[in-house]
Amino acid sequence: MKNKKTQLLRGIALGFLLLCGIFSSSAQNQVIPLWNKIPDEIKAADYKEKESITDGKLQSTTQVTIPTLSIFIPKDAKPNQTAVIICPGGGYMHLAFDKEGTKVAEWFNSLGIVAFVLKYRLPNDLIMKNKIVGPLQDAQEAVRYVRQNAAKLNIDPNKIGILGFSAGGHLASTLSTHYDDKVYESTYKVSARPDFSILMYPVISMENQITHKGSQTNLLGSNPSEDLIDSYSNEKKVTSKTPPAFLIHATDDTVVIPENSINYYLALKKNGVKAELHLYEKGGHGFGLGVNDTSKFWTRDCVEWLKANGYN
Repeated sequence: MKNKKTQLLRGIALGFLLLCGIFSSSAQNQVIPLWNKIPDEIKAADYKEKESITDGKLQSTTQVTIPTLSIFIPKDAKPNQTAVIICPGGGYMHLAFDKEGTKVAEWFNSLGIVAFVLKYRLPNDLIMKNKIVGPLQDAQEAVRYVRQNAAKLNIDPNKIGILGFSAGGHLASTLSTHYDDKVYESTYKVSARPDFSILMYPVISMENQITHKGSQTNLLGSNPSEDLIDSYSNEKKVTSKTPPAFLIHATDDTVVIPENSINYYLALKKNGVKAELHLYEKGGHGFGLGVNDTSKFWTRDCVEWLKANGYN
């Protein structure tokens, strides 16, 4: 009963904001808390979020304790829009919130797509009973929140995608392959499965030869078991029900090697899931919207893929 009452209050609050025009083009970035009650939370008085802010804009953050969704609505909002939930990267240590979040959300808005930047909790034993599932809990709840409120936000509930950069790409691919894992009790009765994924120079595998070691250690600990490594090597968890994917990587990426994207693409292909992989010759790692060499064209290729699949 308490959960239903809380859900009702959140719905009333969202309706009030929409009625007041707060989600209009004049105020694009509205931030809401993801949870009423964070699952499996441990209170740690000395553990505080540390934000890096320049010119009033959040650039990056670490030690996140309260997950949020920043909501970006296109200026010319239409019914049944596509939505994308964005997971910034940062090795499960910090979140590159502006470069791989806010800027990307604004770009999606320019395409007429609703965007949400997920500030997810970074795995830490000090604030989580099980740090391995903490980020996944946030990602599942983000999809459920957007799907539950799709009508109010003029979103098609069957056109909700997840996008992840680097370690955020690991979270996005984890959600895409573990969306049915019961990692908390949700108050929503809707699916956490994204309808598509966009994976940018993603960490996909936790296998020692391929993974980004920092992401592996931060998520799974310093000496993970083979079973744990296997569970979160998402190329091994692909099925025919895994969402379609658009993957971007640079061949010269030495931080997260392109085999992460290649192996995930091959697994999707093997399971008959629609997928498109772009391997650019140059670009390195962490190029965001694309700043150097051939990687700067990924946005153009992504637009074409979205159109071809009926998402734009």
